This record gives sequence, C-alpha cells and structure tokens, in this order.
Amino acid sequence: MRNDNLKSYLNLHLIVFIWGFTAILGALITITADALVWYRMLFAGVFLALFIAFKKKSFKISPRALLKLVFVGALIALHWIFFFKAIHVSNVSITLSVFSLGAFFASLLEPIFYGRKVLWYEVFFGLIIIAGLALIMQVEVNYLNGMLYALTSIILGVLFTLMNGKLIQRHDPSLISFYEFGAGFFFISIYFLFQHKFSTDFFVLTFKNWMLILILASVCTAYAFTASVKVMQKLSPYTVMLTTNLEPVYGIVLAYFIIGGKEKMSVEFYFGALIIVITVILNGVIKHYQKDKEK
Repeated sequence: MRNDNLKSYLNLHLIVFIWGFTAILGALITITADALVWYRMLFAGVFLALFIAFKKKSFKISPRALLKLVFVGALIALHWIFFFKAIHVSNVSITLSVFSLGAFFASLLEPIFYGRKVLWYEVFFGLIIIAGLALIMQVEVNYLNGMLYALTSIILGVLFTLMNGKLIQRHDPSLISFYEFGAGFFFISIYFLFQHKFSTDFFVLTFKNWMLILILASVCTAYAFTASVKVMQKLSPYTVMLTTNLEPVYGIVLAYFIIGGKEKMSVEFYFGALIIVITVILNGVIKHYQKDKEK
C-alpha cells in the first residue's frame, strides 16, 4: 500500500510538471481562450474515446452518474476558459502564482465534501500562501485583471477536483474524463452557436497552432487529466491540490526560459513565490510526519 501511494505521488508530480507546460502552450497558442478550450476538449475527448475503445471498456454509465459528470464537465470548461484568459491578459507567471491558493480553498472545502474536521495547519499554511500572493499582487498591480481571472479559475478547479474525488470511487478514470470533456465541449458549442462564433475563419488555424493544440489535447489533457483522476484512488483531493501548488514553480521556470520577455518579473514577485513554495514543502513534511505518527 505504501509503495502504491509513493508511485501515485511520483506520478502526480509528473502530471503537475505537464500542467506547468500547459500554461506555456496556452501562451503560445494564438487563438481566444474559449476557442482554445473548445478545441482542447474536442480532441481530448476523441483521444479518450479511441483509448476506451482500444481497451474494450464499456461506455455505459447510469443516468444519475452522467448528470454529475455533465455538471463537472461544465465546471472544467469554465475553469480552463478563465485559466487561458488569465494567461492572455497577464502572463504565465502571474496566473500560476494565483493557482497557489488552490490548497487553501481545498483545506476549507474538503472537510465539507468529505465530512472530516478542518485541520488548523492546512488553514494556517493557506493564509501564509495568501500573504505571499498579496505581496505579488502589490508589486504587480498592472496584472490585476489576470489575477481575478486566475482566482475564479482556481476556485472552479478546486470544486471539480473535490467532485472527481467522489466520482473516482465508482467509475473508471478514463470514462470520467471522456464524459466530462464531452459535456464541456457540448456547452461551449451551444454558446458558440448562439454567439454565431462558428465561421470559416474559426476553423482556419496556423500549422503551429494545430500542432500545439494537438500536444495540449493529447499529452497535457487526455493523459494528464485522466492520470490525475486515477491517482485520487490513492491520494486525497487536498494532497492533489497541495502538489498542484508546485505547478507555478515548474511553469514559471519553463516560462522564463522558453518565453522570456514579459515573463521576467520583479524581485518582490519571486520573493512572494518563494514564500508560497516553502509553505507547500512544510505542509507536505508535516503531513508525512503525522501519517508516520499514526502508524
């Protein structure tokens, strides 16, 4: 069991690294945030459908479970739209730094979803993360709109992570992801139809955009998202959200070297980011110590 948990935790770190690269792709793809999410969910759904068919798994699911997956799919679509919008109006570093609030929101909401008591140190560390974020917001006030989009995105992200933590107990990870992506794609398509956004130009993309979108949909979405749902069979939603706080570290470093330019932030920004990273590490150490103490 301990080895299974370690394997799941290491796999989660790989997933988080991939998610850090996702932000880079979002900055490099030159289409609107909602169109990007539409393409992402479309191709990710297709890749998962092929995988499920190849593995000869059943697509059958109860109507009640389908309704839950449809709702979560809508949350995921909105989460990604706000995420890419935040990157487009600010940058990768700002967006991912705000995502560090995920563990704090999870520490407050997970007890409600799972009926456990609130742990004081989770809330305490969450408040320290907010202090680090406040420092970033103070010195990078020009990116306030991006921060607000990112904040909305991470709240939605915590909600669907908690819901998937319950759904994984009864359903296959690839099946969960397939129906959630399908639902998100459906809702965005309906919105585009009413807004008359579908046109010839909508489907005309540069070769670079097509390649980046396919990488985003396959590796960074179909694989990474399904794998993240699967690790929740062994790890709690809070642990997943906590580890996801390392996404800013990977993403900011990658953005600095790959994109450069506007990704180079002030010294105060990196100091605030360092506070967040140290807090994440301390929280993990305390959690590991307490688990060993319980044995």
